[in-house]
Amino acid sequence: MCGIAGMVSLGSPPDRDVLLRMMGQLTHRGPDGCGYFRDGHAALGHVRLAIIDAAGGAQPLCNEDGTLWVTFNGEIFNYVELREELRGHGHTFRTASDTEVVVHAWEQWGADCFRRFNGQWALALWDRRERRLVLSRDRLGVRPLFLVRTPGAVRFASEVKALFADPSVNRSFDPAGLDQVLTYWSTVAPRTVFQGVEQLEPGHYAVLDDKGFRTASYWSIDFPTRGRPGPDIRESAEALREKLVEAARLRFLRSDVPVGAYLSGGLDSSITAALVARYTDAPLHTFSLRFSSAEFDEGRYQKEMTAVLGTQHREIVVGPAEIAEVFPEVIRHTETPILRAAPAPLFLLSKLVRDDGYKVVVTGEGADEVFGGYDIFREARVRQFWASDPDSAKRARAAELLYPWLVRSPSRTPAFARSFFGRNLDPADPALSHRPRWDSTAVLKGMLTPDLLANTVADPAGLVAAMPAGSADWDLLGRGQWLEMATLLPGYILASQGDRMLMAHSVEGRFPFLDANVVEFANALPARHKLFGLEEKYVVKRAFADVVPKSILRRPKQPYRAPDAASLFADGTPAWFDDVTSERAVRAAGVFRPEMVARLIAKGVRAGGENMTNTDSMRIMAVVSTQLTHATFIAGVPAGAALPEIQVAVDLTRDDTKEGSS
Repeated sequence: MCGIAGMVSLGSPPDRDVLLRMMGQLTHRGPDGCGYFRDGHAALGHVRLAIIDAAGGAQPLCNEDGTLWVTFNGEIFNYVELREELRGHGHTFRTASDTEVVVHAWEQWGADCFRRFNGQWALALWDRRERRLVLSRDRLGVRPLFLVRTPGAVRFASEVKALFADPSVNRSFDPAGLDQVLTYWSTVAPRTVFQGVEQLEPGHYAVLDDKGFRTASYWSIDFPTRGRPGPDIRESAEALREKLVEAARLRFLRSDVPVGAYLSGGLDSSITAALVARYTDAPLHTFSLRFSSAEFDEGRYQKEMTAVLGTQHREIVVGPAEIAEVFPEVIRHTETPILRAAPAPLFLLSKLVRDDGYKVVVTGEGADEVFGGYDIFREARVRQFWASDPDSAKRARAAELLYPWLVRSPSRTPAFARSFFGRNLDPADPALSHRPRWDSTAVLKGMLTPDLLANTVADPAGLVAAMPAGSADWDLLGRGQWLEMATLLPGYILASQGDRMLMAHSVEGRFPFLDANVVEFANALPARHKLFGLEEKYVVKRAFADVVPKSILRRPKQPYRAPDAASLFADGTPAWFDDVTSERAVRAAGVFRPEMVARLIAKGVRAGGENMTNTDSMRIMAVVSTQLTHATFIAGVPAGAALPEIQVAVDLTRDDTKEGSS
């Protein structure tokens, strides 16, 4: 796990000092060393978090004759098997790293190598002979990769702040990107919230050479057609168990440093921790996040699971004050506005992990998206049932079964539930599952300035139109899963709550449920094996009924949440709050109408952030996080840090070229 940055210009040589400034913005991703390569057209930078082959895996790294160079962020978990296969083709290896496997895999298979990788990655390959840059990102977008394109040139980096370290890169908001956040909760690749800054789409690679810049897909999400016969549920459960055990083993054992595990108290993290404990010999250290408020706390289940596993356990208890204190730093790492405070406690949890001496944790991320675990999928099932007879009072009451964990759940407010979930009941709508979320979130756009509102283009119809050609034959769950995997998973769960909070403290996250073989297997399952009636993750529960206690196996689904607006007002507004939400600052950002912001903040102050509607809470979080994003990245650029020890310094634009330590 590392950070990468670089630039390629088919014209003049790239600036070494700019490259070093870019790398300096990424040292939190790689505090263990750094390196760079430069020739007349390309500059590749790398900051390293040493996980595999600490002694020999310094980057950038090249092939035997120095014609192919790579800077790589991530892990290829099947690198041992690929290395043996490549040796059979005549390739020789100088290191024991997975990075060198990437170089030889490209030499052997070209772009087909990405289909062979089982891992999480963002990488850049520079072919000196062909003057060709290749960028690649893993299937589901676990690892980030941003770029800025100009004619004949590309700048790329693991984080946007590294691109902004180049003074020639424009810094301004993209109205369309902001609009996507205020509709889908995140931008949708290739768009970001910054004008001219793109992100490489998950499952894609890009090429820049004398023919220009182009992207291509090497993998896409697919689901079976409706009504296609599937395997027996017992057969599916047995196969899933085998694949997930192997995925967990790979992620725990293929590391040269100790690996810990997150334990939330939910089903997914309990399974991954239990598999590591059961199928490996190494002692397991677990880490949990607790809340001072009982509404959000899952400590009871965490304690039960740690007792079952006998792990060495650490926990952190987070309250509103702690969230408010770190929120500006959280936005410095998310690099985007967010509508929830949920990343902040995870930022604090990763600090606990690092302070305890760990660089790697296994977590349960991805299980809900891959196995139909979210309430949004149950909601779609209810709405589909209701849509077949919209006037039926009996069918309308099915909405009361949803979101039992909410304080104001539909069962407690049945009239509101029927009104909210009963809108847009079109059974032919491919986005039936997501329409209520998009519609309710889009209400936030009523606060935008007239100028910005006139330039917003978020288009749910356009997103739906981008679904694969065969998606019309998928069932309702498959279409909903595709939308979730295209929007919230890469743009928020794996980014703002995942990579960015983990790497803020130099911690790598590994996700067995997002193993390539597990995902391919899950996507091929019939919907009933994932969502059986209204029971979510049915096949997962069948496969691991003997691994976790029944109290966790059968507990109602409770998604991870944190106090949102309440965190910013409960103990009085934090010291930084007035500066970023003042009328002057709001006008400077040009996103929200100052008079509406003032009224909203006054409302939050009066209520102490408590008992606010979900919409007002999201409005508060949207305004505050957007203002922080503007202050941090547009009005200014975060200060870079001193680089760690330079382990590789190769400059082929000079006569005194040296390779190795310097």
